[in-house]
Amino acid sequence: MSGAPLRGVRVLDLTRLLPGPVATLHLADLGADVVKIEDHGAGDYARLLGAGPDGVSAFYRSVNRNKRGLRLDLKRPQGREVFLRLAAAADVVVESFRPGVSDRLRIGYQDLQALNPRLVYCAITGYGQSGPLAMAAGHDLNYIGLAGVLDQIGVDGGPPAIPNLQIGDLLGGAMSAVMGILAALFDAQRSGQGRLVDVAMSEAVLAHNLFPMFAWQSTGAVPARGADALTGGDPGYRVYGTADRRYMAVAPLEKKFWDVFCDALARPDWKASHAARGAAARALADEIASVFSAHEQAYWVDFFAAIDCCVTPVLDVAEALQHPHFRARGMVLRADGLTQYAPPVKLSGWVFAVERAAPERGEHSDEILLEAGWSAAEISGLRAAAII
Repeated sequence: MSGAPLRGVRVLDLTRLLPGPVATLHLADLGADVVKIEDHGAGDYARLLGAGPDGVSAFYRSVNRNKRGLRLDLKRPQGREVFLRLAAAADVVVESFRPGVSDRLRIGYQDLQALNPRLVYCAITGYGQSGPLAMAAGHDLNYIGLAGVLDQIGVDGGPPAIPNLQIGDLLGGAMSAVMGILAALFDAQRSGQGRLVDVAMSEAVLAHNLFPMFAWQSTGAVPARGADALTGGDPGYRVYGTADRRYMAVAPLEKKFWDVFCDALARPDWKASHAARGAAARALADEIASVFSAHEQAYWVDFFAAIDCCVTPVLDVAEALQHPHFRARGMVLRADGLTQYAPPVKLSGWVFAVERAAPERGEHSDEILLEAGWSAAEISGLRAAAII
């Protein structure tokens, strides 16, 4: 990609499913040469989760674009030798095995660091490379539950609500991994020394669970579910239903926005109740709910379109994809026969493009190995032996 900030960076990606592939998706979209390495078995079984008529899911195709594919049997000595030779010239390795697996395969950080001191090695796990839970299995729900996040999601008096955004996988396994990789890459360029980037998804969630921790520090207690200012306790930061059973996100939290909101609805009497809590807050929220329930969502969208007080519609994803703002910002694109998201970061001097569809299993094996110095005959031998 012309002008891409990570052009020339080689990443060997051993991950599958969501956290690791989204991390390397961000690197690939920024111009890194990401080589997706899969085994001879199922490979990345994200391909099969909701697969379409062609047998490949939108999930797999969306999070593995702009990558190249290599199939490699790492459990056999020849496969390990191929990987070590690639790693000797790589900048980054990303894996999401349980702790100890890569060491047993003899491709762990210590093995590779001795071979390539500049290498950045990122290991993404649920609970990290050490500690009592290091070897425990887990999913996103477990990570946000353990970190005190799930406890705060939901309405007053109700059970914890399961979010449809995979907070642990994406905030933890993807974005925290990218942060660590880029920091270590930057330092390796200066010092010549790579690092092990130990990413624990549960810790990334814990480290961003800020407001409940602030409350606990200040008062010695965490607010009840749905009672904190930002989870329903403030009438000026809530979701209100409309006449057509849709919703509006109403967030005039600051006094200046609250006053504009009250004036717009011809309710100056509400101004004195800014930041109300407890019974007063519940009574005011009931009044606001009654106002919004009198009209359909489209009415309120038009009503607040020119009023700057933090009121927006609650859209479904299809509507969000069509929203003029996201369209104007280039966040929605068509590639590989799919509607996809563009990267969430805009950089000057670079225009993002999807240059490769997600790879088939081993699609670029010959190309990658030829570039790395294998001869055509050697590659044929590796294929005949089912190494690649």
